[in-house]
Amino acid sequence: MRNRDLSFWLFLTPVLLGLILVVIVPLIYGTVFSFTDWNGLSATTFVGLEHYLNLLHDQEFIDAIVFTILFSVVSIILLNALGLSLAILVTRQIKTNNMLRTIFFMPNLIGGLILGFIWQFIFISVFGDIGEALQIEAMQGWLSTTSTGFWGLVILTCWQMAGYIMIIYIAYLQNIPNELIEAAKIDGANSWQRFRNITFPLVAPAFTVSMFLTLSTSFKIYDQNLSLTNGGPFESTQMVAMEIVKTAFSANEMAYGQAKAVVFFIIVSIIALTQVYYNKKREVDM
Repeated sequence: MRNRDLSFWLFLTPVLLGLILVVIVPLIYGTVFSFTDWNGLSATTFVGLEHYLNLLHDQEFIDAIVFTILFSVVSIILLNALGLSLAILVTRQIKTNNMLRTIFFMPNLIGGLILGFIWQFIFISVFGDIGEALQIEAMQGWLSTTSTGFWGLVILTCWQMAGYIMIIYIAYLQNIPNELIEAAKIDGANSWQRFRNITFPLVAPAFTVSMFLTLSTSFKIYDQNLSLTNGGPFESTQMVAMEIVKTAFSANEMAYGQAKAVVFFIIVSIIALTQVYYNKKREVDM
């Protein structure tokens, strides 16, 4: 028993060290620096809550938070709907199951910056040429407005992550006992009734995991935002991560940018933990 406990901690030590050095220590230092006049090299004056009070009047930061929340809500709904739909599709008894799983998962292997440039070409050149040829004005200048830029980011994110979320749902769908499905068929339940009363309750834990992943990923998106719209037009599609980076490195306001990062961390943590709590309660009720 002792040997097993020791080996457990030995295997866990590298992960714990990485977590402490890469996440916890920078978080503590960053929080401390957010109360100073830190310029990236040194902090000489303690300014208290000055940076945090300034956030209340920073309209650009508030707009970025609102845009990020709207984007996250839409992305979470679409990603989970797409992921579950794809999982149901590829778990059916068809010959191309493995090929379809590979195709759907492949976009997740491409880096965010590259994906952004690929979809920028599609939205601007491909959509523009099609819109011009068919005289459809809505397809021209796709990334030149706030609304189309918003949906461009949603499409890119869903295309990238849907296959990853699909894998999570597949793991739970494959654990559903066939006897339950067969019994429901014998009792005369149609496809929708079988999904609503058997499949959906049994994959409830997958919703908890998938919603947590999609929520945290949607809130933290930076590279796709940078390469697809770069926050334009006029910072109207700028997400919080990009706004924080611009404050810290473009405006060279390191302490103020760190204060924004701390507030952002608190917001994401509260939302994520609340979501997990309520989803866990729903699992028990089901």
